[in-house]
Amino acid sequence: MTEPDLHSTVGDAAPEALSYPPGRGVSQDPDLVDPGDDVESPAAEVMPDEVEQEPHHKSFWRELPVLILVALLIAVVIKTFVVQAFWIPSSSMENTLLINDRVLVNKLSYDFGDIGRGDIIVFDDPRGTQERESVPESIVRNLAESIGVSTPKSEFIKRVVGLPGDTIEVRGGVVRVNGEPLDEDYLHPRSNMPDYGPQTVPPGTYFVMDDNRNSSQDSRFFGPIEEESIVGRAFIVLWPPSRWSGL
Repeated sequence: MTEPDLHSTVGDAAPEALSYPPGRGVSQDPDLVDPGDDVESPAAEVMPDEVEQEPHHKSFWRELPVLILVALLIAVVIKTFVVQAFWIPSSSMENTLLINDRVLVNKLSYDFGDIGRGDIIVFDDPRGTQERESVPESIVRNLAESIGVSTPKSEFIKRVVGLPGDTIEVRGGVVRVNGEPLDEDYLHPRSNMPDYGPQTVPPGTYFVMDDNRNSSQDSRFFGPIEEESIVGRAFIVLWPPSRWSGL
């Protein structure tokens, strides 16, 4: 009897003995591999790019209310402490400022510098006529003021004419400071002032007047204003774009 060819038998059997079903674990001893074992192969792991992700547009719309709220809070903080937009509702500062102009007011100006004659400033109503308001009304007002679509009823915008210690008087339609005529090229062409004074500006106060002297109430009516009441200095006409200019 012819002896079996051991080399051909081993050669034929080896691939069968060492073949493992896809996805099965590999053992040093093929006999220890249980065909019923469901061992997960590394190849079967879910790749990161296969993970189902939430559509970007859904995430954006979910975050939008938070972004709006944060933006409004930042606007209120900036309006309260740094810079504020003011809407001009009247003709009292014509022709320097026109009705519906928007100006920016720097609230830090006088923390780092002195108040000067000719500055256009915003200050609290010296008459103390501010009306009481509810919490919702206060919130709406602050948001409107923050974006410049509303101007506080309790704040005025006028020009500094007299500094502490100055003597102010009006004679013949001309303002005189310490006896010298004041050069006011910013006045409305039809401004007409009755005689006034003389009045000495007390320490810690400032004498303010409008540029349109025919339609205004200023320090000639309510007296010099306290330095503590000054909110800041108007430094630029922001809107409309055709009126953009420094002050």
